[in-house]
Amino acid sequence: MQLARVAVLVLAVLQSTLALAAEPRPQVLIRTSAGDIRVELLPEESPKTVANFLSYVDSGFYTGTIFHRVISNFMIQGGGFTKDMQEKPVRDPVENESRNHLHNERGTLAMARTEDPDSATAQFFVNVRANLRLDFDYVTRKPGYTVFGRVIEGMDVVDGISLVLTQTTAGMDDVPKNPIVIESVERAK
Repeated sequence: MQLARVAVLVLAVLQSTLALAAEPRPQVLIRTSAGDIRVELLPEESPKTVANFLSYVDSGFYTGTIFHRVISNFMIQGGGFTKDMQEKPVRDPVENESRNHLHNERGTLAMARTEDPDSATAQFFVNVRANLRLDFDYVTRKPGYTVFGRVIEGMDVVDGISLVLTQTTAGMDDVPKNPIVIESVERAK
């Protein structure tokens, strides 16, 4: 009788574990004037960063922002400025999670920040190539840029954006001459 109870309990725990493991990772759809980009988020590895990003997504914050920094063969950055180069007000910054063992590989999303590792708010970038120098440095302990997602559809759109002509505008370099508008960012269904 006791052995049967233990077996039932073990089976219940295994089923719960398998159900959690089978739960899909959240996805968002970034609709841009250049095409759509579908992203899988990585909450297990970057929980605070994903929660922060989704709070901006759910509030509609990204609608009407642009990819304001585009550097060919490096990355495309957006999510903080409007078409007229006005910076949007943001919430408090999120703690840097770059020690999550994720790498700034081609197609990954990471948080943009200043020299202060814990300064990331709403702006994000998509790596166009492997940028491993942006990772946490386990030798020097220098913080990196937190990877929190990966492009699963639309990398051709990212590549296309990375090749647009840029200019210096409003004191900022690498701004696309023709704005690449983020029309919306929504949770994918």
